[in-house]
Amino acid sequence: MSQIAFLGAIEVGLLFALVALGVFISFRILQFPDLTVDGSFPLGAAVAAVMIVNGYDPFLSSFMAAVAGAGAGIVTAWLNVRLKILHLLASILTMIALYSINLRIMGRPNIALLGENTVFTPLEALDTPSYIVLPIALFGLVILVKLALDRFLNSEIGLAMRATGVNPRMANAQGIHTNRYIIGGMALSNALVALAGALFAQSQGAADVTLGVGVIVVGLAAVIGGEAVMSTRTMFRATLACIIGSIVYRLAVAFALNADMIGLKAQDLNLITAVLVTLAMVLPGMRIPFLSKRKGGHNQ
Repeated sequence: MSQIAFLGAIEVGLLFALVALGVFISFRILQFPDLTVDGSFPLGAAVAAVMIVNGYDPFLSSFMAAVAGAGAGIVTAWLNVRLKILHLLASILTMIALYSINLRIMGRPNIALLGENTVFTPLEALDTPSYIVLPIALFGLVILVKLALDRFLNSEIGLAMRATGVNPRMANAQGIHTNRYIIGGMALSNALVALAGALFAQSQGAADVTLGVGVIVVGLAAVIGGEAVMSTRTMFRATLACIIGSIVYRLAVAFALNADMIGLKAQDLNLITAVLVTLAMVLPGMRIPFLSKRKGGHNQ
């Protein structure tokens, strides 16, 4: 694998680390199976692309994309907590609706951003090649988001949100308004996903209505893969595992697609994802009996 392909995989992995952090909030913190991300990811790309093409500042455009994603998360949570629709079904309904909404926003299936000013344009003026400076800039952004999320989840509000996910009945008995925290958590989750979509569209030079296909699987692969790679005993480790899992996943995909001996092609991406997620879920379970046997052998 070439240096450009390697750094490109890290760049995409860092972009999807924001998706992984969003999925972590919904799936791990709130215990809310959320498929809205398949719609909020292209929603962020659509909002940012339309605003940039119409002359708005790219940083403002990216912020508004995150706001739009938060709105999508609020809709999903509202369907669940207010209308009592099953959380999985509520997220599917929002995801389906967002496909049409994204088409409405863009006015066509895709928008090209080549030649437009983006959040990455100032980096292009540097002497360092873009394939080197972009991963460095994205790494700094992801770390800032991770640290801010750590601080939030360890705050009083964050602890109440975590309690809502662990045991909503007990949290409600302690005076925590669980519905509010579900809505807030889902808003934060999809805001991060939409921000990732906005940045992805600007880095790739286009926004497309089909960008969200399989994003939830990629996010889950990053979360589960990260948990398989390292311990997640503390919140700091748990969010760090999401970032590492996202990067490892993209590197594994890039290696599989660039390894001529394996013979895989771009159309095999979903197959690679399925295999990687399966391994991430199975290997930790296989490791525990192995460690138990080793301990038993030493005791003897």
